[in-house]
Amino acid sequence: MQRRIVECVPNFSEGRRQEVIDAIVESIRDVGGVLLLDVSSDADHNRSVVTFAGEPEAVLEGAFAAIRTAAEKINLDEHQGQHPRIGAADVVPFVPLQGMTLDDCAVMARRLGQRVGDELGIPVYLYAHTATRPDRQDLQAIRRGGYETLKEAVLTDPNKQPDFGPARLGTAGATVIGARVPLVAFNVFLTTDDVQIARRIAAAVRHSSGGYHYLKSLGFLVKGRAQVSMNFTDPTRTPIARVVETIRREAARYGVSIHHTELVGLIPQGAVLDAAGWYLQLDALRPGQVLETALRSALDAHPEWE
Repeated sequence: MQRRIVECVPNFSEGRRQEVIDAIVESIRDVGGVLLLDVSSDADHNRSVVTFAGEPEAVLEGAFAAIRTAAEKINLDEHQGQHPRIGAADVVPFVPLQGMTLDDCAVMARRLGQRVGDELGIPVYLYAHTATRPDRQDLQAIRRGGYETLKEAVLTDPNKQPDFGPARLGTAGATVIGARVPLVAFNVFLTTDDVQIARRIAAAVRHSSGGYHYLKSLGFLVKGRAQVSMNFTDPTRTPIARVVETIRREAARYGVSIHHTELVGLIPQGAVLDAAGWYLQLDALRPGQVLETALRSALDAHPEWE
């Protein structure tokens, strides 16, 4: 029987205090049955992304423990960073990996949301595949205006009422929880510190302002360089390589170029193979042609070799 495996990729509003990041990570590690896959932090964004996976019940416990620890150690009244945020544990998505569906992950999200609201007193908004309202499917719509705006609006605006928990924000803010397909967070750094150029390019490529479908993008100043920060919400439909080439052409219009790119967290193998095939013009590239993939497939077929 195939083991059920789900991924959780919580984003926390802390990227500078290593002791706080370590405490959050340790709270996940302390839960038996989860595998920590990646931790990515950025001081300019003041944000950390943790990726872990396992069977559903263990992952639920890991997510709750991480949210509780973040709420104890992060005060949003004192938090500053480039990245939009409304909570200490800002967004907590569940992603189906093996033997799981989006509907299964949505059930997990609702269970976690109710527990966070009831036990921690943190307002919870459900998004993506778990959204209870059409206007909450998009994370950006929920987070618009940030913690400071939501803190006031939730007290008087019926449209800002959370799905779980109290209609008031403490210093841990609110948490957005949901189920989604694998997402790729990918940043492009330019050879300039002019953030306006990054913002214009971000507007040119993102879907909401006429660019690529399944792409969200903003412009920031990070590590002294203008950055085009992107989320590919479905990299199977909007290939990363094509967007990077569009950014390269747009940058040239302003007399700048791409300095380097950055992957935040993990990326599905299919997205990497697609980029490799596009740049190498290997139109017929198959996953089975990758040595490690072929070996893994052979070992799975012959467990006696393990």
